[in-house]
Amino acid sequence: MSALSTIFTMSIALSAIETGCIYALVALALFISFSLLNIADLTTDGCYTLGCAVGAMVTLSGHPFLAMFAAMIAGAMAGYVTAFLQTKMGVESILAGIIVNTGLYTINIMVMKFSSVVNIFNCDTVFRYAKEHIGGSWYKVIVVLIVIVLVALFLSWFLNTRLGLSIRATGDNAAMVRASSINPAFTITVGLCLANSLTGLAGCLLAQYQNSCDINIGTGMVTIALASLIIGETIIGKGGILKRVIGVILGSVLYRFIVAIAIRLHVPAECLKLVSAVIVAVAIATPYLKSKAGFWSARMKRSKAGAAGTNVTE
Repeated sequence: MSALSTIFTMSIALSAIETGCIYALVALALFISFSLLNIADLTTDGCYTLGCAVGAMVTLSGHPFLAMFAAMIAGAMAGYVTAFLQTKMGVESILAGIIVNTGLYTINIMVMKFSSVVNIFNCDTVFRYAKEHIGGSWYKVIVVLIVIVLVALFLSWFLNTRLGLSIRATGDNAAMVRASSINPAFTITVGLCLANSLTGLAGCLLAQYQNSCDINIGTGMVTIALASLIIGETIIGKGGILKRVIGVILGSVLYRFIVAIAIRLHVPAECLKLVSAVIVAVAIATPYLKSKAGFWSARMKRSKAGAAGTNVTE
């Protein structure tokens, strides 16, 4: 019990919930692009850094709340460029994401005024405002929970509207959507803009959370978000949009708990990417392994039943 308490301390739990809810925004972005639209959007890494950079620079100018909207707009613009390359230029989705992600490195360094690190330690942030008005040790959790709940409610509403249903149908069968007089290029564009705006918002929140922005902060974000998404879908399974959105959020928080445990067990920092890759592989393989386990279990039962029948006959 004492060993368990040294791993799961209150500070670790709070940190896992805080960062888990922030990263959940990126996982929700992949939920829209990967799960609903069936598009492998690799813009995520660069877009996350873009949101972080824009959020940090606007926060430096004294507008922490405006920074969140600015980061969302910047992310939506990145998503629009990716969608434009796919729908108007005939570029494959994976290549479009790689092209935009590569170009965003220069854009991000320009936004950061050609500095690889931007510090906002002496600036007002949404978390500093929350500390002044809420206080205690839960103010950061309250801020990120408010944001993630609002986003979850918005997505559960929007994805059940006529446009949201069209976006979901586009991922299932674009030809059917086109036959229904709905332009799939438009639904793809809206979906990617919405997804990348959430990624930009996540970057802005992390910049204000850790009071800094680094040009390489988005590296590996696709892996982290994908791990959270797969874990959430594995735990919750299929269902309505709200249930699936909640599953993605829980998956992100659980992923951060796993990473926190790995750190507490003195796993080297340079090995955390490998840990993330292993988590993704295990999460993706779990449904397949479950089906195989069920198949072999049923086969063993049939074999035992056949053997018992043979013995009785003899």
